[in-house]
Amino acid sequence: MGQDYYAVLELRRSARDADIKQAYRKLALKNHPLKNKEPWALDKFRQLAEAYEVLSDPVKKGIYDKFGEEGLKGGIPLEFGSENPWSVGYVFHGNADKVFKEFFGGDNPFADGSEVNMAFGGLRGKGVAKQDPPIERDLYLSLEDLFYGCTKKIKISRRVMNEDGHTSTIRDKILTIDVQPGWKQGTRITFQKEGDQGPNIIPADIIFIVREKLHPRFKREDDDLLYVATIPLGKALIGCTVDVRTLDDRLLNIPINDIVHPKYFKIVPGEGMPLPSDPTRKGDLVMYFDVRFPERLTPAKKQLLRQALLT
Repeated sequence: MGQDYYAVLELRRSARDADIKQAYRKLALKNHPLKNKEPWALDKFRQLAEAYEVLSDPVKKGIYDKFGEEGLKGGIPLEFGSENPWSVGYVFHGNADKVFKEFFGGDNPFADGSEVNMAFGGLRGKGVAKQDPPIERDLYLSLEDLFYGCTKKIKISRRVMNEDGHTSTIRDKILTIDVQPGWKQGTRITFQKEGDQGPNIIPADIIFIVREKLHPRFKREDDDLLYVATIPLGKALIGCTVDVRTLDDRLLNIPINDIVHPKYFKIVPGEGMPLPSDPTRKGDLVMYFDVRFPERLTPAKKQLLRQALLT
């Protein structure tokens, strides 16, 4: 289940814009890292910023309310005929301090304190250089993306040191991910040292983790694709042919000659996902069956079934 931005801000889903602003103001002040020294405060501060950035934007909020976090970050289908059938997924830039400053403006109670730079990094300090912890982000991909392979371009915002070596600027950068056929849920793509720059700081690595979108027809299990075919009881008993539309848009005509009992399944070799080690080879299509029983039978049909099955 995706992240609940309303729960992060301690709001009901019916919250209005004024409620969202009030909740962020209260919780951001309470959990600001310069005030709250608990080890979890920085992560909470980031969560609040992301939740506010989404729920305060009518477009992002509309997508999130309808499609959830997966739809927001993985992209949603656009109108038929669009050159790009999916919208660009949302990626939180990670700069919670930027969200905080833009919200409070001149009323920022921490304006005269130490700066908290968190675009893709953490609290800055002096002393021996050390690397910030890795920044992990989900990368939502469809089964078609993982079947064919594709290229994803993701915009991030990060802090970059200026030439004077003391001041810094927030700049956008496009990261390109070449998705390979057969990649699996949990595949990690690392961009080394692409996090915030800063004095005595080794920028954090940014890691994208593959998450599979739900598919309307298939469920993936390792390199196999699972498919549930719905057939009537009569065909389950006497046999039939099941049509399956594949990810590459072929129509398979699968003959079912066996009696389909509750534990029955059929394996179609080589019609699953590409193997990451050798995309020319594929896993299997595993077919399960949902047998539909008739809601009622006439006396004549019951008699025929007795003669066929019980004698």
